[in-house]
Amino acid sequence: MTTLLIAVGAFVGYLVAYHTYGRWLSQKIFNLDPEAEVPSHQLRDNVDFVPTKKEVIFGHHFTSIAGTGPIVGPAIAVFWGWLPALLWVLLGSIFIGAVHDFGALVVSLRNRGQTVGEVAGRLINPRARLLFLLILFFALTIVLAIFGLVIATIFAIYPQSVLSVWIEIPIAVIIGYWVYRKGGGLLIPSIIALALMYGAIWLGAYHLPISLPEAWGNPVVIWTVALLIYCFIASVLPVWVLLQPRDYINSHQLVLALGLLMLGVVVAGLTGSADLVGSAPAIADGSPTGAPPIWPFLFITIACGACSGFHCLVSSGTTSKQLENEQDAQYVAYGSMLLEGGLAVLVILACCAGVGMGKFDRIDTGEYVAAAPAAGEPLVGREAWNTRYDLTKGWGAFGLGAKVGAFIEGGANFLSSIGIPLRLGIGIIAVLVASFAATTLDTATRLQRYVVQELGQTLRVTPLTNKYVATGFAVFLGGAMAMMPAPGKGAGTGGLILWPLFGATNQLLAGLAFMVIVFYLWRRGKPIWFAAIPMVAMLIMPAWALGWQLFNENSGWAWPLAAMLKGEQEWAWQQTHLLFAIGIGTLALQAWMIVEGLLIWPKVKGVMEDPLPPLTAKPATASTESMPC
Repeated sequence: MTTLLIAVGAFVGYLVAYHTYGRWLSQKIFNLDPEAEVPSHQLRDNVDFVPTKKEVIFGHHFTSIAGTGPIVGPAIAVFWGWLPALLWVLLGSIFIGAVHDFGALVVSLRNRGQTVGEVAGRLINPRARLLFLLILFFALTIVLAIFGLVIATIFAIYPQSVLSVWIEIPIAVIIGYWVYRKGGGLLIPSIIALALMYGAIWLGAYHLPISLPEAWGNPVVIWTVALLIYCFIASVLPVWVLLQPRDYINSHQLVLALGLLMLGVVVAGLTGSADLVGSAPAIADGSPTGAPPIWPFLFITIACGACSGFHCLVSSGTTSKQLENEQDAQYVAYGSMLLEGGLAVLVILACCAGVGMGKFDRIDTGEYVAAAPAAGEPLVGREAWNTRYDLTKGWGAFGLGAKVGAFIEGGANFLSSIGIPLRLGIGIIAVLVASFAATTLDTATRLQRYVVQELGQTLRVTPLTNKYVATGFAVFLGGAMAMMPAPGKGAGTGGLILWPLFGATNQLLAGLAFMVIVFYLWRRGKPIWFAAIPMVAMLIMPAWALGWQLFNENSGWAWPLAAMLKGEQEWAWQQTHLLFAIGIGTLALQAWMIVEGLLIWPKVKGVMEDPLPPLTAKPATASTESMPC
């Protein structure tokens, strides 16, 4: 019953938080005004600025922020026990992550849809804008690499997921054309799209798993390249052509999958087949050899499920340009973060109680069957969890595939408790993970294009202001980082090394976004304590973690000189210098921005920033019809 009580308690807690703390922020702090003119109307161009109903933009926003962060992070963090992971997800998402996302969206809405980096230039000083843009550039490069790797890994391990994920693209284009060019409704096309996607899951699971021929080489590398080519195309198209309709129909598939997963948790909890306490330790006795310490790494390993700096980019980079009413901000931003926290809770339960329901191994045919030891009985409970999370193998023995696999197979166990065959359940959960990652990947590419263009304009590098050049530059760098190998392995295997770097830079970005929110409130004489406390936490924890990674020889990519002194010069310079450079550069930029903020802090209380220049003319639009729901 513990499994069920935790699941239900978490979702009830999120509902209470939305209607109490979220409402307080909306009404008493940010004073959302339904009559305020928003950027989607002020600057409407039907390419990036598109007024959109809140139900549609919620789907885009939620699927963009969720990605695989709330899946991979908790799947790794349960190494330290399910209780610390659960507490950080619950408290972090309500009091830190949702506040961060909500605040970033409101600040952007009231600054013509500018990103938090651009707003920092006016709230703090112009140098802060450049510093923020550089940090965004580093963070998004890692996001493109890590999320591309996750999807490619899923495609390689779970070929039954490939068909459903790729079939979303033509479906989305057709729906986008139907809605935004023909003025059609969304309800019937959405139902048809959902049926087609689940039909593709069934087809992929039973008849058409798509595996690449061995002669083509490493499938992870090939899929990563294909995904980045797709991202280039998606990033330069108008949002209504692919991004919005894909995220909208994808949100239905994801919500249905999460609903099935939650129903499976309820049934498994009621029947006693899922036993959280008996399957996994609440607090682990030890960590695998080479793993970082739980403090502070818990707070950067689980990023998106509790707090994520990437979310401020979605809030201020795309969502603020599409929200049609300021009052929708709480529903879209605060609500999406709480739903993402709910996803992270389900992941924790799947990776512990779900894995404990039985151990599954992949066999040569690509099917999944219960692995039976010599006695003929499947491994269950703590024995099954210990097999999946074998602390004796060491930290480096587990790649992204193993972590994601814990959720996919544990989640499939939950689905099997409501009568869904294991093979189909594996397909549903694998598509869930890949689809989440795909929506984040194409959104991140578009955001990186904005950042590269802004950097090109600021640094006067004219070619980078072109959207095609900027997108190509972003995709190339993300792909190059994704190809980084783990020690002694081939290209595309360094995901577990990249993940701590992603978590640390991501959380530092959250701390800096909180700084912008705090300055916004401070200049207006508003209370800041609710944002200042998370700001300090999100600046200290990731900086501490980055420092450990940079200068601790057990980190896997420590200070190159330390490895050189041990006679490991080749590995140090050929494999870790890039990670080291990004880490030390991010810390330096963060420290510089904090200094800039401290210098101006005493002078700006109650002093409004310089206003934006007046709009001389409303931008031309491709169409003037209202975007249908």
